[in-house]
Amino acid sequence: MAALIKLSELAVGALAIVREFPKTGSAFIRLREMGLLAGTPVTLVRTAPLGDPIEIKIRGYHLSLRKNEAEHVLVEPAS
Repeated sequence: MAALIKLSELAVGALAIVREFPKTGSAFIRLREMGLLAGTPVTLVRTAPLGDPIEIKIRGYHLSLRKNEAEHVLVEPAS
């Protein structure tokens, strides 16, 4: 298994698999309801000019996240 990195550190265009994320907090409950679950593939589509927010593609749709939310999600880069 490759080393885990923060979703916020993923390179633009890179594919990764969600491995860990916080289990509590209203923001993270909302993210789970939108499909951000362990084992789900995500692609970092782009970042805003100043780096916040970021846009990911997950389960066929695009989702924007604040960088501080993405820092709590750990992913495994796919090769």
